Amino acid sequence: MDSAATPATPAAPSSGPGTVWAHVGQPFTPRDYDVVVLGAGRMGAAVALYLRQLAPHLSLLLLEEGGLPNEDGATLLAPGVWTAWGLPEDRMAQARWTRSQLETAFGDIRFQTRPLIELFMEGGTGRTPAADALAPYPDAQALVDTVALPFARVDAGAATYRPGALALAAAQQAVRAGADLMLNARARAALPADGSLHRAEPDGTGARVVIERLSVTNTHQIIVHDTHRLRAGVVVLALGADGPHAAEHDLGQHTTHARAYRQAPRLNVSSGDDTPVLRAAGLTLRPQNGGFTLVPAVHHRDPHGYVPTGGRLTGVPTGLRRETLEELVALMDALPPLGTEALGLGRSISDVPGAWLALPGGRADGLPLHQTLATGIHLLLGGPHADTLGLAVAHDLAAALAGLRGRPWDSPPPAPR
Repeated sequence: MDSAATPATPAAPSSGPGTVWAHVGQPFTPRDYDVVVLGAGRMGAAVALYLRQLAPHLSLLLLEEGGLPNEDGATLLAPGVWTAWGLPEDRMAQARWTRSQLETAFGDIRFQTRPLIELFMEGGTGRTPAADALAPYPDAQALVDTVALPFARVDAGAATYRPGALALAAAQQAVRAGADLMLNARARAALPADGSLHRAEPDGTGARVVIERLSVTNTHQIIVHDTHRLRAGVVVLALGADGPHAAEHDLGQHTTHARAYRQAPRLNVSSGDDTPVLRAAGLTLRPQNGGFTLVPAVHHRDPHGYVPTGGRLTGVPTGLRRETLEELVALMDALPPLGTEALGLGRSISDVPGAWLALPGGRADGLPLHQTLATGIHLLLGGPHADTLGLAVAHDLAAALAGLRGRPWDSPPPAPR
């Protein structure tokens, strides 16, 4: 079914909860929206929520291709480690504001102050003996050969949380605040009839959106059940690593952004609520669900057309891509449990959780950003530092769309009483 011939009606700003379309059995009548957000991961859900808070007069539709959160997206596999390490000084205020939001604004997302201990082979400024840094944490100490990694530095203000729970909470709050939400819907921004993206439509709307509602057949094939078209004053592409591709493929807008495939293998060694996060040679060991999730460093973009494949260890196929496997092998002496059966190698790529990660600016250390692609169309990217800065960047875009000048991190926090 195609609703292209059905004229869209304007959506009235809502003072109550929004409507949720979770499956194709719920009929949908196309209507115009002031804002349409494509992607309900952490960044998309956050910008939708902040827009409803800052500009409740704007009607808003949030669209997601899968569920909430999408099991195939990067949000669910994000490390969920807040740390100010690696940030430029001019972004510290945004990072602190993000930490405050994580701690107070989204209910139970398992936010917990948890030290981050980074381990080194050599000494340096701010580094102390690793044995001393690890002494209060016997379970973490058992992971490390302090002869191979004798030095450490500690971020006592680091914290952990669950990005998937954050995305769910933000989307639910946005709906309660009046945003409409459609799940299992693939959507894209479309060019106006004359192919121009550098002006608004004559009636004031800024872009068109094509929505394909998806369903599953008895043989588990995903098919397009029906197609709808509507107009929006503003479209936000919050599609994660797919955002730059959508900008180029759907809109003809080339960007410098890239993506990399990052896996998150499991290390089945005991951890608890007090276990610190560990980091060595870029590899992060994040305590989670009684064990550890390993978060390899991202060193560079993956080339266009790259298809993730598993590597081999002593001739045996594994689910870890070769680059990740080589890094873990290099650390097995310093982190001995990596060389045991506690490491979940898998037998194929499907056995090890992984997802495409956006690299803003094409950089492995790229900071979250939003970018105006054309009149009424914005790209929103998280990337490697989304844990620490993502909410601030989403808020900044929402405030810009709402026409606000000030930002909450511009003012110093009130002095304690």
